[in-house]
Amino acid sequence: MQVAAKLKYARISPQKCRLIADLIRDKPVGLALNTLKYTPKKGARLVLKVLESAVANAENNLSADVDELKVQTVTVDTAPVLKRFHARAKGRGNRIWKRNSHIIVTVGDGKSE
Repeated sequence: MQVAAKLKYARISPQKCRLIADLIRDKPVGLALNTLKYTPKKGARLVLKVLESAVANAENNLSADVDELKVQTVTVDTAPVLKRFHARAKGRGNRIWKRNSHIIVTVGDGKSE
């Protein structure tokens, strides 16, 4: 049994969010939640929300036991980039790329249906 939750168009660069995703991949859900709660990064808060949503989906939709759940996959993909310009000297401009992410967390109990 696998249950997924998605957060699309998160305002964080994928590179920064992947650092957090690597912390919780293939860990039990309880340990992953504690790790994310005490990690002082913006990406940790976003991934925590998605993980809690995936756990709630598994509990409510499939009546899964939360203690047996394990984080199976965490993927952070690139979303569309916002392109902005910053004024510089002598009438020039520099491009600023505001990167976005799609965060997908899948939890499961390790048993195939």
